Amino acid sequence: MQLLRDLELSAKRVAVLVNPTDPEGYQTVRDIEAAADGQQILVHGVSTGRDIDAAFANMAREKPDALLVGPGTFFNTRRVQLAVLAARHGLPAIYPVRAYPEAGGLMSYGSDIFDAFRQVGVYTGRILKGAKPADLPVTQSTKFELVINLNTARALGLNVPPTLLARADEVIE
Repeated sequence: MQLLRDLELSAKRVAVLVNPTDPEGYQTVRDIEAAADGQQILVHGVSTGRDIDAAFANMAREKPDALLVGPGTFFNTRRVQLAVLAARHGLPAIYPVRAYPEAGGLMSYGSDIFDAFRQVGVYTGRILKGAKPADLPVTQSTKFELVINLNTARALGLNVPPTLLARADEVIE
């Protein structure tokens, strides 16, 4: 939600896509509602490609100012469909991982997937050297990245503030 404010959007109505079959989706909705600063949150539960099409049809009637896509493997496998539909509907959208802006989405903020893979490699090495998996600590991502697709911003008629561009880990042009 802060990134929408940093983008200088006056987003009064924000659509949110979550997968109701993914427990993380419910936490995402709670987090977004807690971060909303007077914004109306329009939640769309989707778990199939058809659900995505139906959600965007509903959004065409609801006229949200922006879109947040929740995390999850289902959405990651539909990233091109989501980016194309968001662009077609003129919706500035924020996604959870860099693969979305690489596929044409506006921006993403989330854990660095390459850092996560590196951590998996470290754990694998420790296990291969004899460590018991149950004895290894649970870790969470500590490195997050902001990726902005400037071409998509221009296509949406958005002027990305220089302060936001300066914070980005990568700007796609």
